[in-house]
Amino acid sequence: MKRLAKVIISGIDNMVNFIVLMLILLLMFLSCYMLWDSNQVFEAADAKNYEAYMPSENHTKSFEELQKINPDVFGWIRINDTNVNYPLLQAEDDDTYMNTDAEGNYSLSGSIFLHAENNPHFTDFNNIIYGHHMEKHMMFGDIGEFTNQNFFNKHHYGNLYYDGINHGIEFIAIMQLDAYNERAFNVCISEEAKQEYIKLIDSNSLYKRNVQISPNDHLVILTTCTSDMTNGRNVLVGKITNKTYPEKIKKNKGIGIDILNNNTYLELILILIALIIAVFVKKRKNN
Repeated sequence: MKRLAKVIISGIDNMVNFIVLMLILLLMFLSCYMLWDSNQVFEAADAKNYEAYMPSENHTKSFEELQKINPDVFGWIRINDTNVNYPLLQAEDDDTYMNTDAEGNYSLSGSIFLHAENNPHFTDFNNIIYGHHMEKHMMFGDIGEFTNQNFFNKHHYGNLYYDGINHGIEFIAIMQLDAYNERAFNVCISEEAKQEYIKLIDSNSLYKRNVQISPNDHLVILTTCTSDMTNGRNVLVGKITNKTYPEKIKKNKGIGIDILNNNTYLELILILIALIIAVFVKKRKNN
């Protein structure tokens, strides 16, 4: 009886050890997959993916090639000295490019796109541009940085390319608004609506420069999510100008270092898996 009990206990012990090992291995493999999947999303959102298509004054062939791939591409937007440097798209609705990249492929990071109701020649008073807020300086992730006063004070300008010409952007204000603020996210047609929009900017700005806005101006309203408030949006307001503003030499804010760190995590997980298997095998032999 004692021998039988010992065999049963040993069998149960081995089974429990095996189940625990399988659960640990499963969790580790899931962790590996989640790290890999996260990297795939951030890699797809990296502005470097589109550098080859970037238009310039002397060479627009690459940009035209991107337009052949996806005719919804009509411009390019840059915020100087940040990682915002992307093709600009417009569809018949505001849902398409929430999860479609500039080449027309499915992508969780989506694209930077102009509100469907806006004129692509930027003749409207308020031209609303959307993009996902992402970590690692991807897409419109850097817009959240403007809520830091020091960052806001150091970043004045950007560039908007459309109709084959570069235009400057002078950033005026940063606001935090509710996503359901109808006045903020609708195109202003009447003079009254434009005046109300100017008041909206004046009364809701976290920080604002001493720059006058008139109903005859053409504004860009760069909009992205924020976790600072429920249903919140960070809204960066800029004025389109005929004067362009060259960008300083830019530090690399790509995701290389993050990928390196994540690859290190993957290596550590694999080493841990190997050690656990080795300990388990050794224990089985001893038994």
